[in-house]
Amino acid sequence: MCARRRDAEGTAATRATRRAELLSAIAEVFAARGYAATTVREAAEAAGILGGSLYYHFDSKESMVDEILSTFLDEMWTDYEKVLASGLDATRTLRALVASSFKSIERHRAAVVIYQNESKHLVENERFGYLTKSQHRFESTWKDLLKQGVEEGAFRSDLNTGLIYRFIRDTVWVAASWYQPGGRLDAEEIAQQYLAMVLEGIQANQHPAT
Repeated sequence: MCARRRDAEGTAATRATRRAELLSAIAEVFAARGYAATTVREAAEAAGILGGSLYYHFDSKESMVDEILSTFLDEMWTDYEKVLASGLDATRTLRALVASSFKSIERHRAAVVIYQNESKHLVENERFGYLTKSQHRFESTWKDLLKQGVEEGAFRSDLNTGLIYRFIRDTVWVAASWYQPGGRLDAEEIAQQYLAMVLEGIQANQHPAT
């Protein structure tokens, strides 16, 4: 590899790292103050640069939140797809998806908060149509899994899968509002605590239908 090519790749990697650092800082301020309420100047201050310098990296505030959300969702779905393709039974798949969800929160806590707080308004913009598609795919994935669990005899048949889906969705992802990396419990430990509570309620052998 020639020196010029190595320099170019090194520069590209440096730019990518810097971009990720900026987005991480910007995501935190969007999550804390709200996307609409945060000015470009405030986003730049959070990232430690001048407002005008931010446009060297991003052409608009919209582009910033788009990249924050799409990066989070792309990584989440990549992890989900690996679990779903592994051929596990419903109980082990549920365990793996919940664990994967908490890992996503650990990596993208601010993005999850933005997603929860801003999606309703962002989807009015055609650019963010992928948020609605992701929501529908997420719901379908979980409901199919819960139905599979009932068919396998692993999950209770007397419970409504739609309600179980909403319960799991809301109890897991709301953790982004309080979870802080480096706390007393890490993401994996919290996932196991949640799974103990969820599975105790929905497993068929724990609560046989009457």
